[in-house]
Amino acid sequence: MTLTVEHHSTTEGRRIAWAARRSEGTHDAAGAARVTGAVIAAGLVLLLWWVLAGSGAWSEIILPTPTKVWDAFVQSVTVHDGHRGLSGYYLWEHLWASLWRIVRGVFWALLIGLPIGIALGMWRPFELVAEPIIGFLRSLPPLGYFSLLIIWFGIDDTSKVWLLFLAAFPPIALAVASGVATVRTDRINAALVLGASRRQLLRHTVLPSIAPDLITGLRVAVGFAWTTIVAAETSNGIPGIGGLAWATKKELRSDVAILCVIVIGITAVALDAVLRQAERRFVPWKGRA
Repeated sequence: MTLTVEHHSTTEGRRIAWAARRSEGTHDAAGAARVTGAVIAAGLVLLLWWVLAGSGAWSEIILPTPTKVWDAFVQSVTVHDGHRGLSGYYLWEHLWASLWRIVRGVFWALLIGLPIGIALGMWRPFELVAEPIIGFLRSLPPLGYFSLLIIWFGIDDTSKVWLLFLAAFPPIALAVASGVATVRTDRINAALVLGASRRQLLRHTVLPSIAPDLITGLRVAVGFAWTTIVAAETSNGIPGIGGLAWATKKELRSDVAILCVIVIGITAVALDAVLRQAERRFVPWKGRA
């Protein structure tokens, strides 16, 4: 009997290890395919851009060539005519200033959105009052209330961080609430039968169960905040990649505007890739439990 149990245990362990290796191989293959697809898509867009810009149908003010945008990139990371980069800052300084604002806005959205989302999912009276407010905030366009934030908090970073917070908060709170509402009842009952307190139930059952939804909400929140960065930096947004993009309209620097769009897009893809990797690393049970 003992030999049978040990054999079964060994076989089960091998099966689990094989499944894990297969899963890792699938992720690696999917990642390689994704990179290949991205490279091909970028090459096709670059080719189409080069053909359209070289056709002469539009002036360089309307559609600059890739070479001109590359020159703008070189200008943004070097000293030229006694000036540093663009608008007095190097490109990475603009990018870091925007990322730091994003980090602060999303941090506060996570810190406040997580407990509010849990309360939405666990306490019906609170949900009836709070959910319409969160839905109202989610439906507002950023520029609709940014001027009000400037009046309240000034043109410095405080108003920008508030705007990014308001963009990131609803997705996190609603994702967490959805996760709490879908926690399996048998898990909760099992924890209660084993004598778990309310605090232990929250820590050891609810939080691990909603972790995948939390990271999904965080990914959506970062995306919303990042798409709001140009609006946030329309006022006193230098240094900032969004502020730099907004400032190009004064000098009709479409080459710099396209450079900013490319940097914003690549950064958004990189941020989402980091969050996906964090999801695979820290929440490996997503879709399996």
